[in-house]
Amino acid sequence: MPVPVPRQRAIPAVESGQAQAAGAVGGPLKEEAHRDAAPTSGTTLTLLLIEDDPVGSPIVPELLDSAGKPVRVRTARNLTEAERLLTDDVHCILLDLALPAPGGSDADDELAVLRHVLQLAPRHAVLALTGSGDAERGAEAVRVGAQDYLFRDELDSRLLSRAIRYAVERKRSDTAERRLTESRLRAQENRRLERGLLPTPLLDGSSLRFAARYRPGRSRALLGGDFYDAVRTPDGTVHAMIGDVCGHGPDEAALGVELRIAWRALTLAGLCGDELLGTLQEVLEHERADEEIFATLCTVDIAPDGRHAGLCLAGHPAPLLVRPGLSARLLPYDDNGPALGLLSGARWSRMQVELGSEWSLMLYTDGLIEGRVGTGGERLGQEGMVEMIRRQLSEGLRGEELLRAAVQEVRRLNGGELTDDVAVVLLDRTA
Repeated sequence: MPVPVPRQRAIPAVESGQAQAAGAVGGPLKEEAHRDAAPTSGTTLTLLLIEDDPVGSPIVPELLDSAGKPVRVRTARNLTEAERLLTDDVHCILLDLALPAPGGSDADDELAVLRHVLQLAPRHAVLALTGSGDAERGAEAVRVGAQDYLFRDELDSRLLSRAIRYAVERKRSDTAERRLTESRLRAQENRRLERGLLPTPLLDGSSLRFAARYRPGRSRALLGGDFYDAVRTPDGTVHAMIGDVCGHGPDEAALGVELRIAWRALTLAGLCGDELLGTLQEVLEHERADEEIFATLCTVDIAPDGRHAGLCLAGHPAPLLVRPGLSARLLPYDDNGPALGLLSGARWSRMQVELGSEWSLMLYTDGLIEGRVGTGGERLGQEGMVEMIRRQLSEGLRGEELLRAAVQEVRRLNGGELTDDVAVVLLDRTA
């Protein structure tokens, strides 16, 4: 039976996909890419032969790569030697399937030695070597995870050189496809998390206008822990909140989703102020992955007449109030309580705030105020944000346009993408 002909694969296109996938998930995959067992231009190919009789092996000394350079060959008589010789500069493994299986393996498993090598070298290309009368075993080796199989008695320098190059490229292609799939799955998870963190407000029947803006920080593919929500209860009160779980990643994002959903459910059930925040702290304490995790929160409940509101702060920046004819100002934060999860049995004050007949109320996370200003280490801060909003209001910006301009200017002042997520909510009432 002839040696199997390697399948044609569109390697360049897949490698392009690999670059996109690595870029989508950030630093860790880029670092892993450098460790892949795939040669770069000018690199000498290295083959690890695992064969119990290397002296009688079919490897020929004039084995050449695609550039005509000699292929470097290492030989191991058993799996113990192979593990010692399996360094990062090895690109391909040629494994004799007749090699004795490692101790503890299933005696009926003819491919136990291959499974062991695949577990030992998950990032390396593997070629299976078998006898010409054992094509079925070779095909099964490919199904298990080898890149190809070759017949011992039909091997020559040209065929082996081509098979090595093909196996290395196929392994690199398979790795790229796997990463692209993982990237797509992460993107799907991101969308699910986003729907949980950034919901559609329930404000039917309210005359208030709602706008929101969210922008993730540059260092993550996944959303961080910023979240917000707004609902109108049957008595006509409009409740709004914004929060931030410390840290970044899937655990923090999932905790943010849980806190937002719990806030909505508790608010619709009639809880408010200290009772609401205390219950949310219990949720956080039971659901957080680490005792060091905490969350800041700002809640407002706007009376049905729209002229005054209750404000609770749990370690969170105070909202910004804008009224016609008056300068934009921060609401009082003297009674700012501790962040959720910091102090067991903590209490939170509910402050009464006069809004007036026409106003805009902006809630935000600290990503909006912690960006740097210029090339120095100075932060924008709350005072800088207030001045920025005042100027943008004087330019006639309102609603979503105002939020968009605020986030864009903060990024510009920072000199590029912010390291933290930014979430901003704006509620407007016109006379």
